[in-house]
Amino acid sequence: MIRSMTAFAGNETEIGDLTISCELRSVNHRYCDISLRLPDRLRFVEADLRSAIAAKINRGKVECSLSYKKQAKNGQGFIINTDAVATLLAATHTIEQQMMGPLSFSALDVLAFPGIQQEPDIDKEQLDLGIATLVDQTLAQLLEAREREGAQLKLLIEERCAKMLIFVVSAGKRMPEVLLLIRNKLNDRIAELVAQPDFDRLEQELVLLAQKLDITEELDRLETHITEVLRVLKQKDPVGRRLDFLMQELNREANTLGSKSTDKEMTKIAIELKVLIEQMREQIQNIE
Repeated sequence: MIRSMTAFAGNETEIGDLTISCELRSVNHRYCDISLRLPDRLRFVEADLRSAIAAKINRGKVECSLSYKKQAKNGQGFIINTDAVATLLAATHTIEQQMMGPLSFSALDVLAFPGIQQEPDIDKEQLDLGIATLVDQTLAQLLEAREREGAQLKLLIEERCAKMLIFVVSAGKRMPEVLLLIRNKLNDRIAELVAQPDFDRLEQELVLLAQKLDITEELDRLETHITEVLRVLKQKDPVGRRLDFLMQELNREANTLGSKSTDKEMTKIAIELKVLIEQMREQIQNIE
């Protein structure tokens, strides 16, 4: 299954009085690079999250973000740290004595001060299990998104491979005509320069020239590499690196074909092949 490395997924769940949200983003990367953004209260699940993501994703830069918000349930009120309130008020009284007038703040200002409100404890095992389930669900959504985009990339690459095969066949059919044109041009040129040309020598030169301009091997290798690309696209394992290597090989053969070309049509074919290869290479950069 071809997977893209670019995708997004988000999900949330309720654990105790907390609503926990999970977001996963992935983009292309040479290796598997996982970064986590966790609040301090959930930092204890970091190692498990890394393991869970690494078990499902082979390549790509993955960013996992967890956040939470408190929900008041069943008339649950605020839990106040009375010791912290007493300490805060004593401190403000001391500051008030050193100022010209009384401090102006409300009870709400006191509640907003860090450490005044206490968060009810949630069983750590329950929290760990809930977060693991949430991340697994979000990860499954991310993989589905990567597979959907991967399926589109597969179609695009297959379409370009089909076009390349058409150009390869056209080049093969064009080659005898190119060699005939070269032969006729050389015959005409020699006939102009020499009254009685040495046709045996001419045949030898033509054989050498034909060998130099022969693109049979390049066309065969192009067809072989294209066939291999189509085969690799059907594999279930990650194939991005192998496809990238095949693009390098295809580009090398297309360059050689262009350098050997002495015909306008053959040069156009080489250019079209290179354009298609570059288009595929750009798409393959996003394949896992």
